Amino acid sequence: MSFVRYVALGDSFTEGVGDPDPTRPNGVRGWADRVAGALAAADPDARYANLAIRGRKLVPIVDEQVYAAVSLSPDLVSIHAGGNDILRPGVDLDALGKVYDEAIGALAATGATLVIFTPHDPGASRFFRPLRSRFATLAEIMRRIADRHGAVLVDYWRIRDYDDPRLWASDRLHMSPQGHQRMAIAVLDALDVAHDLEPLPLGDPMPSGPAENIRWTREFLGPWVGRRLRGTSSGDELSAKYPTWSRIRY
Repeated sequence: MSFVRYVALGDSFTEGVGDPDPTRPNGVRGWADRVAGALAAADPDARYANLAIRGRKLVPIVDEQVYAAVSLSPDLVSIHAGGNDILRPGVDLDALGKVYDEAIGALAATGATLVIFTPHDPGASRFFRPLRSRFATLAEIMRRIADRHGAVLVDYWRIRDYDDPRLWASDRLHMSPQGHQRMAIAVLDALDVAHDLEPLPLGDPMPSGPAENIRWTREFLGPWVGRRLRGTSSGDELSAKYPTWSRIRY
């Protein structure tokens, strides 16, 4: 299968946080750039837009990105959202699913092939494990939405490779370069797109123990909680990486 106009929507997952590359906009690469590169390798006419911005919740993604994507007349759209919503106290998952369903319906009306994702299974994470039931509920909502709209589903929950902490960045929230590469492979395989991507070497296990937990709390958890209390986001000062059609190198 071939695609020449790919738009990626969402939050830090799709922006590419955890996969640093100072030569790219916002200083990150990510799985969507890797997918776009594979599409460009298959067809030199392929173009790519990435509207995702870290920290965005579902409603801002719909308001800022979904209809902007529709205006680009894509033939392929991926969207991942909701991760920042389910970390908030008192999230209404049924309401979240309704907004998601309406957004996917608007994208499906373009005739583009749609790629959507379940959340991952946080059971291997001591910090996120208490929220596992929320993640599981949203995963089932996403499966139903995919069935309803004929979207291609990447069932992140069932990709057990992500139980390995080496597929996660040191902030324990975003995928590492190895994790982004694994996700790019999963997306391309789900789309039945031929490619030559291979898993990246995993390297040594991440440090663990009390000292590492203290470092993580100081460097990541504390600032994250502070932003929640202030009502700010890590993406407040950022713009989309590729807001219009761009060529992406392989």
